Amino acid sequence: MELQTQPIRGRFAPTPSGWIHLGNARTALLSWLHVRSLGGTYILRMEDIDMTRARSTLAQGIMEDLRWIGLDWDEGPDIGGPYGPYTQSQRLESFQSALEKLQGQDLLYPCFCSRADIMAAAHAPHGLSGEGPTYSGACRNLSSHEALAKAQHKLPSLRFKVPQHPDAVISFYDQVAGHVSFGAAEGGDFIIKRADGMFSYQLAVVIDDADMHMTDVLRGYDLLDSTPRQLLLYQALGLQPPRFAHVPLVLGPDGRRLAKRHGGVALRAMRRQGVTPEAVIGWLAYFSGLLDTPEPVKAVDLIAGFHLDKLPKEPVILTKQCLMKLSALQR
Repeated sequence: MELQTQPIRGRFAPTPSGWIHLGNARTALLSWLHVRSLGGTYILRMEDIDMTRARSTLAQGIMEDLRWIGLDWDEGPDIGGPYGPYTQSQRLESFQSALEKLQGQDLLYPCFCSRADIMAAAHAPHGLSGEGPTYSGACRNLSSHEALAKAQHKLPSLRFKVPQHPDAVISFYDQVAGHVSFGAAEGGDFIIKRADGMFSYQLAVVIDDADMHMTDVLRGYDLLDSTPRQLLLYQALGLQPPRFAHVPLVLGPDGRRLAKRHGGVALRAMRRQGVTPEAVIGWLAYFSGLLDTPEPVKAVDLIAGFHLDKLPKEPVILTKQCLMKLSALQR
C-alpha cells in the first residue's frame, strides 16, 4: 500500500537512559506538531533495547515531562493500542523473527572482531556519526570451518552484508534535508545482533516502525546517515519505509550536541524550579523558527501554523546568552 493512501502515523521514540532535556523535547514537539497538523495518530514508544542503560523510572519521568509541556499521544506504553507493546524490550520475538528472515536470505554472517580489533585496523575510515571506524569486512568471507573454529573461543555478533559495488548508491528524499545520497557501503557491514545477544538499534527501529505502521518519522539530524542502513533492511524484509524528516540539532555554546553538561536544560529541573510549560514551549518554538521571539505559548496553539518548511536547515546554537536567559527563568 502506498504511503499517501495510508492514515498518517508518526511517533516519538526516546531512550529512557536519562531525563529529557530541551534538545529531546524539541524533537518531540516537532514530531507531535507535524502529526497533529496532518490530523494523524501520534505514538509514543520507549526504545529501551539496551537494557543495561534503560530504566523504567526514567521512562515514567519522560512521560510526565512530555505531558507537562502539553504533548499527548494516542498509543503508547501507558495507554496501549492496536500495535503494542510499545516498549522495545517487550518486542524481542519480532526482532528474532526478522533476523531469521535475513538469515534465510544469506544476508547475515558471524563476526568475531572486537571493537578494539576494529579500532586498530590500519587506515580504517570513519564510519557513521558516533560509530567510529568503518568495519573492514574482516569476517565476511570466513569459511564455515573457520567460523566454527573461532566460535570455540568467542561468541560472534551477526552483521548484515551491505552491497559491495563501489558505485552502489542509496538515495532518498528527506522532508527537511532534501534529496540525500550515500554510498551503500559507507560504514561497512553493520551489526544486527551483538555478541551479548542484544539486537541492534538499526533492526529494532525498522521492525517497530513497520509493525506500528509508521508513515512519517521526524527525528534528529544525527540519525540521517543511519537511514540508508535502515532502507536496506526495509528492502530485504519486504517492508514499506516511512517518509523521513531529519531536523537539525540544538547544540550547546561549544558546538556539541545539547546535553546535561551544558546545565539548566533538563525539563525536570525547569519544572521543579517553577518554570511554566508555556515558557518552555515558547523557547522550543523560537529555536525551531516557529516564533520570532521566545514568548510563552501552548503547544496546541502552534498546530495550525506548523509546516516543515519553516524549520531551520542548520543546527541551532544555544548561546551562553540563551542559557543565561533560560537559567533566569528558574530563579
